[in-house]
Amino acid sequence: MAVKLRLMRMGKTKQPTYRLVAADSRSPRDGRFIEIIGSYAPREQQQKVVLKEDRVTRWLQEGAQPTDRVRRILVDAGLLEAAPVREAPAKKAARPAEKAK
Repeated sequence: MAVKLRLMRMGKTKQPTYRLVAADSRSPRDGRFIEIIGSYAPREQQQKVVLKEDRVTRWLQEGAQPTDRVRRILVDAGLLEAAPVREAPAKKAARPAEKAK
């Protein structure tokens, strides 16, 4: 079973809050989850993040993969190292189309 650390949307229309959950990667976004490991409220004055740090580190040690947004939250909280920035490969120049004879 592949486990992902991801956000589960809660709250009212246009006033979202999120739960950080450990969930099976095949389950839907707001569906079944294994454990709640924190919360995230982006609409508050100071984007409020509450994490169960010991549970987050345990899931990461077990091999759970965070989504991009959760990875940013964990890096900001100091629980995960920032990934090195990779440069995009240079695009090759387009060749002119050969004329058919």
